[in-house]
Amino acid sequence: MQLITSKTVAEKLISYLHHELELAKLVDWAENIMMDGDFEEDNYETLRDIVSRLGVADVKAFGLTWEECERFLKQLGYSIKIQVSPN
Repeated sequence: MQLITSKTVAEKLISYLHHELELAKLVDWAENIMMDGDFEEDNYETLRDIVSRLGVADVKAFGLTWEECERFLKQLGYSIKIQVSPN
């Protein structure tokens, strides 16, 4: 069983935001973690809530917004800084 930490969840979200991880893969990961993962005790409820929300992000009624990702990362102790540059 894999121990899920704030860093683990943040890395998945960051990979998704960088387009390195497709939404379907993020959802699959979250679904698997909800069944077989072991959340660190220090942040158990926050981690469980975020991962469970990610597990339904592929359902049209739920989706996954930029604002949600930003809020999730903030709850995990991260902040987002955007840098835009020409191609």
